[in-house]
Amino acid sequence: MTAEIRPGPLGTPSPDYARRREHDPMGTAPMPSGDLVPVAVLYEDVRALLASPASSRNLRLPGLPRFVAGLGIDDDPDALVNQDPPEHTRYRRIMHGAFTPRQVERWRPRIVAIAHELIDGVDDEFDLVSRFAVQIPCRVICELLGVPLDRYEQFLAWTDMFLTTSTADEMMRHRGYTEFMAYCAELVADHRAHPGHDLIDLLVAARDEDDRLTEGELVNTVFSLITAGHETTASMITKGVLRLLLHPQAWAELTADPDLTPTAIEEVLRYDGPPASAFLRRITQDVDLPSGCPVAAGTVVLPDLLAANHDPEAFPDPGRFDIHRFAGHPPQPHIAFGYGLHRCLAAALARVELTEAIRALVTRLPGLRLAVPPEEIPWTGGLVHRPGRLPVRSGPKQR
Repeated sequence: MTAEIRPGPLGTPSPDYARRREHDPMGTAPMPSGDLVPVAVLYEDVRALLASPASSRNLRLPGLPRFVAGLGIDDDPDALVNQDPPEHTRYRRIMHGAFTPRQVERWRPRIVAIAHELIDGVDDEFDLVSRFAVQIPCRVICELLGVPLDRYEQFLAWTDMFLTTSTADEMMRHRGYTEFMAYCAELVADHRAHPGHDLIDLLVAARDEDDRLTEGELVNTVFSLITAGHETTASMITKGVLRLLLHPQAWAELTADPDLTPTAIEEVLRYDGPPASAFLRRITQDVDLPSGCPVAAGTVVLPDLLAANHDPEAFPDPGRFDIHRFAGHPPQPHIAFGYGLHRCLAAALARVELTEAIRALVTRLPGLRLAVPPEEIPWTGGLVHRPGRLPVRSGPKQR
């Protein structure tokens, strides 16, 4: 049975996941492009697909199904997310040192300061998306990359072109892509000519013995950091705050003990997860999944990370939002950041940004609450499904 996978109310997981798990764990679903693609929804199947050496990210062969019609993220062979071993292995090995937890810890104090600066500037009633959630990762990525903050609005416009499923104006998308990549190339060239100590300089200097990133790889890395690095984190901050405000007991626990925040964040990631499921895989040889479903060579599939994170075999009572689920000895690790070779390289940075954003809110604005009924919150479409606006009341600010 073919059915579109639609989110549930207030951003909850699709009600269709339960039917698929029970009756159709590799059933097809239409992509925004209109192509029908088998979708894996079981935790063990998704992990097996992501870890399999037969799972390729090269979707550039003629006639293959696409996630979106026209130019998309899948088209650039220089992008790390589109490469297979051995090219992917080399690329990731060179870049790894720039994103280790130890390296990211150096940036935590600045992330904390940005979150508190933003809270200092909010009114009694404000839109959490535009005044806080989007601002934190944008300011962080601009500072880390040495990018002028006055390009912020331009980044938003460019990013929106690639995180939309609209096919209304493919020419505009192509022009935006060309402009954005040209700007990233200028940034890399400027850092080569005037070295400093920010993230682009780390990437320019990164090497594995005598092997360095090519110019195309460097430019693509900067492009990926700006596009995915701020929108996906902004989405998780927004959805995380909403999920906590919809569970007042959880919010109260965090305001009473902000040290619970890192554990709570893991449940936010499991429950609302980043939109990495948009990355299709082409299967290069016949595979039998743990569920018993066969996948023939040449099939393009979608491993659905959010569905996997709501599989009751992996996470008992998955529809229950429980900020203590990952305390002590959780049943399974969530796969919000992916799994296997293509697990998100910047996961440590995303975790720090999300943790410090939520920690700042529960510490400084413990009385935060929704300013409108939950049903009136508008949601975005496209690759990122999140509140387009989240009107909140701040309550008394704590210093």
